[in-house]
Amino acid sequence: MKRYLILEDGSSYAGDGIGAMITATGELAIQTSNYGYQEVLTDPSNAGKIIVFTTPMIGSNGINAVDYESIQPSVRGVIANDIALNITDNDTFQSLGDFLQEKKVPAIFNVDTRALVRKLQNLGPLKASIMDTNDEHAFDQIRALVLPKNKSSLVSTKNAYAAPNVGKTIAIIDLGLKHSMLRELSLRQVNANVLPYNATVRDIKTLRPDGIIISNGPSQAKEVLPYLRQILDEYLGKLPILGVGLGFLAISAYLDLSLVDLPQYQNGTNFPVIRQSSGQIWQTAMNIGQLVLPDDTAVTFNEEYFDLHNELLAGFSNDKLQLLAVAFNPEGAPGTEDAQVIFDDFLKLVK
Repeated sequence: MKRYLILEDGSSYAGDGIGAMITATGELAIQTSNYGYQEVLTDPSNAGKIIVFTTPMIGSNGINAVDYESIQPSVRGVIANDIALNITDNDTFQSLGDFLQEKKVPAIFNVDTRALVRKLQNLGPLKASIMDTNDEHAFDQIRALVLPKNKSSLVSTKNAYAAPNVGKTIAIIDLGLKHSMLRELSLRQVNANVLPYNATVRDIKTLRPDGIIISNGPSQAKEVLPYLRQILDEYLGKLPILGVGLGFLAISAYLDLSLVDLPQYQNGTNFPVIRQSSGQIWQTAMNIGQLVLPDDTAVTFNEEYFDLHNELLAGFSNDKLQLLAVAFNPEGAPGTEDAQVIFDDFLKLVK
C-alpha cells in the first residue's frame, strides 16, 4: 500500500507502507547506526520521533526477546530505504513488519533516505506525518501540529520498582531508562531501585542509597531540571552521582555550564570520544542534541571526555563532588563496549 511522509516544509515522500496502517505525527530524526534497529526502536530516548534509518536495509535479523530497551516502543514511525520482509524461519524471532503492526507503529520503505538526510542537515529537525494522502489538508495539519514537551514524563515509570541484586544500592531517576543500563548494573551486582522522573528527596532518603544515577531520556535539560534541582541540591558532594545523556545535560545546566546546540543531532553508534587523561579514543553511542562548551566553567574536572567531531565536552568527573556525567551511552545498545568502564568508574566512587 502506498503511503506518504509529509513534512512541514511542504515536501512529501511516497513509499510502501508496512506495520500499522495508521496516521502518525512526530519529529523527524536521523539514526546513523548500521545495526541495532530493535534497540533504536525501543529506546525511550526516541519517544515522539519518526526515525529515518540511514543504513540501506533494516529488518533482516527480525526481533528477538533480548534486545528490547523498553517493552513498548514510543517512536511514532519508521522511514527506511528498504525493510526485509522475510527472516530466517525461527520461532524465537519475529519479523520487523509483524512487530511494527503489533506495537501500532507505522513505517514506510522504498524512500530516498539520502535525500531526507540532506534535507535535515540543511533545515534541522522537522515536524512530520505518516499518512495515506499528501493533499493540502495534510500539510495544513502538520504545520498546525504542536509537539509535546517534557517527553520524559511520558516514558518514565509511573511507580518505583526494584531490580534486586546483592551489592551496593543505587537509586536511578528514570528520565527514559534503557533495559541495557539495568543489565550492566546487574552484571556488577548493583541493587537498583528505579524512581519516576519527578521523584523527591524524601523518596530517595527512604531507600538509603549508596549512589544516584540520572538516566538518559527524550526531553531537554530545562524541562527536567526543575524536578532534579532539589535532588542535586541535597546530594551533590554527599553521594556519588552519575548522569547519562539527558542526565549529563541536566547536571551541566545545574552547574551553569554552557550548553551548545550541535550542528546535527547525534543519534547513532559512530561518535568518537577521547578520554583526555589517557588519550584513549572510544567509539560511542549517543542520542543527544547538545554538548558543553569547554573552558567555560568554574568547576575543575579530574577527567574530561571530548567529542572528536565537534571538540566539545562530552563528559566530565569531579572527585570532590563525587560526580561523573557523560553525554554518550556507556551501555551502548546498540554500540560498542568501549565506554562500559564508565559504570566501573562510578562504582569506584560508590565504594
